[in-house]
Amino acid sequence: MPIRIPDNLPARKILEDEGVNVMDTSRAARQDIRPLEIGLLNLMPNKERTETQFSRLIGATPLQVNLSLVRITDHQSKHTSEDYLKTFYQTWEEVKERKFDGFIVTGAPIAHIPFEDVRYWNEMLEIMAWTRTNVHRTMFICWGAQAALHHFHGVKRYRMDEKAFGVFRHRIVNSRSPYLRGMSDSPMIPVSRYNDMDRASVGDDLEVLVDGDIGLCMLGDRDGRAVYFLNHLEYDNRSLADEYERDIKSGINTPPPANLFPNGDTSVEPENRWRSHAHLLFQNWINEMYQTTPYDLNEIGAK
Repeated sequence: MPIRIPDNLPARKILEDEGVNVMDTSRAARQDIRPLEIGLLNLMPNKERTETQFSRLIGATPLQVNLSLVRITDHQSKHTSEDYLKTFYQTWEEVKERKFDGFIVTGAPIAHIPFEDVRYWNEMLEIMAWTRTNVHRTMFICWGAQAALHHFHGVKRYRMDEKAFGVFRHRIVNSRSPYLRGMSDSPMIPVSRYNDMDRASVGDDLEVLVDGDIGLCMLGDRDGRAVYFLNHLEYDNRSLADEYERDIKSGINTPPPANLFPNGDTSVEPENRWRSHAHLLFQNWINEMYQTTPYDLNEIGAK
């Protein structure tokens, strides 16, 4: 089964051109099954690119999925028009009474700001608490993962001496985790962050699932209902390259992303060396969600 997204969403044409099976509203209504309800809280400035990246991975599942695009309620986007947001997105205030099988919280370009100083931090606290009662499985990405690890588990964040930037070899720590089925022992994973999490503050309520010399990558709650992915398997092949070019144009002396360009030649189109692992992670996450979620959405969060 395909992913169901708004009929006129710009990501739809990109996904259809790539062969991703996208379902329209009328076709979805004819199928006598309960689709999985997945929400995407998109905190990234380039909303269209981020929603396309996640839709591409979610849409590869054989299950029918309704994807709801969600944004912070009281936040004015500088890079996406209000008309676009009103057309395709719901605010968290508009969805907070709903239940979701799965919910994704993306990264955000605010890692230099202390959590409590983020303008929408109070709403983030409400959203994180809400995921414990209204969501069956949650995936926190990059800044979203840092924020949730800090809030739920008291894991400390610190600023690294230099930006971790490139595609780096990682190690699967627990190959028996249902989220890592089929993964190779040492996947290459895109990394773009200035912060890392303090290993000494990771308690027994968490399990390190994927690790690397560049820093922690993926952790999970012991009960399996939340995973925290500090890096970016959802990235397309141009994500790091475009970030590098933006830094150079802004006068930031950022070295080229490691292990991205063939032979280190920035004039050559980057290679995607992580695509299969991205699909595996999201298909495993969705499968685990599907196997364990109640049929009645209203039962999500019930003891």
